[in-house]
Amino acid sequence: MDALDLARWQFGVTTVYHFLFVPLTIGLGVFVAGLQTAWHRTGKAHYLRLTKFFGKLFLINFAMGVVTGLVQEFQFGMNWSAYSTFVGDVFGAPLALEALLAFFLESTFLGLWIFGWDRLPKRIHLACLWAAVIGSNLSAYFILAANAWMKHPVGYEVVDGKARMTDLWAVLTNSTALAQVPHVVAAAFIVAGGFVIAVSGYRILRERRMITDGDVTVPMARPARGRGPADPMMWRTSLRAALVMTAIAGAVVAGTGDMSGQLLRDQQPMKLAAAEGLRHDQKGAPASIVPGVEVPYVLSLLAAHDPNAEVQGIEDIQRRYAERYGEADYRPNVPVVFWSFRVMIGFGLATVGLSLLGLWLTRRRRGTPDWFARACLLALPLPTLAIVAGWLLSEIGRQPWTVQGELLTAASVSPSVSVTEVAISLALFTALYGALAVAEGWLLARHVKAGPEPVVPAPRVPDDAEPARLAPTLMY
Repeated sequence: MDALDLARWQFGVTTVYHFLFVPLTIGLGVFVAGLQTAWHRTGKAHYLRLTKFFGKLFLINFAMGVVTGLVQEFQFGMNWSAYSTFVGDVFGAPLALEALLAFFLESTFLGLWIFGWDRLPKRIHLACLWAAVIGSNLSAYFILAANAWMKHPVGYEVVDGKARMTDLWAVLTNSTALAQVPHVVAAAFIVAGGFVIAVSGYRILRERRMITDGDVTVPMARPARGRGPADPMMWRTSLRAALVMTAIAGAVVAGTGDMSGQLLRDQQPMKLAAAEGLRHDQKGAPASIVPGVEVPYVLSLLAAHDPNAEVQGIEDIQRRYAERYGEADYRPNVPVVFWSFRVMIGFGLATVGLSLLGLWLTRRRRGTPDWFARACLLALPLPTLAIVAGWLLSEIGRQPWTVQGELLTAASVSPSVSVTEVAISLALFTALYGALAVAEGWLLARHVKAGPEPVVPAPRVPDDAEPARLAPTLMY
């Protein structure tokens, strides 16, 4: 391997690992904010217990996402200096907005929410969480706008070998970004929904391991120190809320996926052709389910809303790109792109299908069957694998371009970085991320196994009343 290959591996390893935390943070933040809003409106204690239980899982995930995200800055500077030099003027604006506006909003109000329990008025405390959630979604928007520019560069000109931004509004309203943002954010809600569904299924199974002696119910397994007794309706509430969130997000992902498919036909035809394994230009192109199994006209119908529309094929695009940009191989890793697309679709549909089945089974206050609770737990990795596959489809399908039509990946690597330097940093980051993965898994599993802490709802007081003076304590 040369420095380019190792740099690509390092980018893939660190970015995929970081990407494991981002969607869960985005979706889980909204879910926790919804739970706290329900508590604020109803005063029911189980909403408060769920808010604090899933809030702690959200904070663990948020902290790990921030730590792993810092490495991205390092590797851009070390391994991709040629890329950074070319895109710096364009990327500067959205990334600065992300850091100065979105992340500042997110981190500041999240801190107020963490330390504001029993100190801030309930309404203000709830508003802090919603402000943090809005910040995390704004952060996703600015990052995805920058990423979309690499796929469909607009609002710029190339001067002295560097991209110079001429229209910030065009960059922020890039058609690719406007389709990509709701698609990715809705997929993040599916990841978070799948996580809550699995946790709720586990807790339902665990708390059914109880014995009843007369009027007294005793857990067979002693609850963890400081943890409260089971609430049989509490986990049904979180399960139903997550099922609804996942089902709605699934509809949004399907709709925005259709928009993205049409944009791919015009802006990134090679990625679309690789995802379908279409070798040559074809009118009335079929959609490939698996190699050798095709559905006539469906690809043309999905890509252009016309069953007889022409869709470009890999080899014909390669010939046209060679004529336009010079002799080179402009084909991505077709097997990886092809199967990533199917993993994304298959696992995503399985998760949404599970949510629809769950809504049917638990309708009209019906209980949750044990077999369904086990299925919820087993389905935990599906949405995460689906969104990671979607990321692989998006980024590997763009190869060999770093910036579509402007900058090749081979020309983006740092000219002075050595194989040894990249190999050492790759080994260090892989080992560090492995350790962080173990720590993250242990923390999440420990908290989920222990269950929610007991809470004593505070007496209802007006939001404008002066908060009581309490001894300093840390909630988290």
